[in-house]
Amino acid sequence: MPGGRLTQQERQQIALGLADSLPYAEIARRLDRPTSTITREVMRNGGPTGYRSDLAH
Repeated sequence: MPGGRLTQQERQQIALGLADSLPYAEIARRLDRPTSTITREVMRNGGPTGYRSDLAH
């Protein structure tokens, strides 16, 4: 879903990708999103080691 807000499912996929130590670019590719979107989302919601998809909205 390029161009819109991240869904809760996408946020959960980001959390899983981070748990698997995937680079932001790979997470972005899998979600068909720009890498910058993933970077901003992670930084906004806890950072790479503390990302909380359940708190993001």
